[in-house]
Amino acid sequence: MYKYLFGPVPSRRLGMSLGVDLVPKKVCTLDCVYCEVGKTTKLTTTRKEYFQFEKIKNELIDYFLHNPDPDYITLSGSGEPTLNSSLGEIIQFVKQEKPHIPVAVLTNGTLLFDEKVSASLQNADVVLPSLDAATHEVFKKINRPSGDIDFEKYLNGLIAFSQNFKGKIWLEVFILPDYNNQPEELDALKEIILKIKPDSVQLNTLDRPGTLSGLRGASQQELQSVLEYWNLENVQIIAAAPNRKNIQSYRNDIESVIMETILRRPCTLDDLVKMVGLHINEINKYLAILEDENKIESVRQDRGIFYQKKGK
Repeated sequence: MYKYLFGPVPSRRLGMSLGVDLVPKKVCTLDCVYCEVGKTTKLTTTRKEYFQFEKIKNELIDYFLHNPDPDYITLSGSGEPTLNSSLGEIIQFVKQEKPHIPVAVLTNGTLLFDEKVSASLQNADVVLPSLDAATHEVFKKINRPSGDIDFEKYLNGLIAFSQNFKGKIWLEVFILPDYNNQPEELDALKEIILKIKPDSVQLNTLDRPGTLSGLRGASQQELQSVLEYWNLENVQIIAAAPNRKNIQSYRNDIESVIMETILRRPCTLDDLVKMVGLHINEINKYLAILEDENKIESVRQDRGIFYQKKGK
């Protein structure tokens, strides 16, 4: 079993995607209320080699030798990947070894203003930054940033990066009802989106329980209303968990193992990671489908969110 690689994960956007974890759980510049990975345990903007380049490289070499090529190699995982100072070396190594496999980077975008971060991403094929808020107040409410983050610098960094990056930019906007779907916030978001000029704007919403109780995901109708309100040609809704079952990398055996584990006793996400032996991002993909099919349900308790058989 690999320590830094996971998957391939059934991704709605990236098909059969091999994930590469660049930071420990949960090292991030933000502590977003909706994060499926869980509450941020190390809130920081300090860049360093959290996981060593040589160790990640060795796992990639082994994977390439013994497995078919994935559709994408995705740098994401348990926290903010741009915090790893070896990001550029890792991307360069992948492009050197497997130039035909596109490299995607999932990032919250908060460090794109940093010239070193921007330079490290230039060899990537697709960068998927997040933009959940267009005003400082909503940014603090949804994303709960490190105190070192300057909101205007973050937004200007997104805009500047989009002007210099030669690959594709797929901008993800996470819609949370009562947080950022009011007309004034949507107007401000549209204004920034027009400045960023991404290749695609992808509307997403809550799929798994977030770190706060009382959150709810936007309905398809609410997401469609946002799409129509903006009236932009390149906006699409990606919040559709059931579609994952149609992806080539979806594995029924993994679903069965997760279901059998939950049937024995209710489990938290961390419990499932330890017992099933899969990465937290992989587990979340399958839990979304099982909940949508009404096979399981989530219950918030003192120790966290537990998953159990529906109607238990």
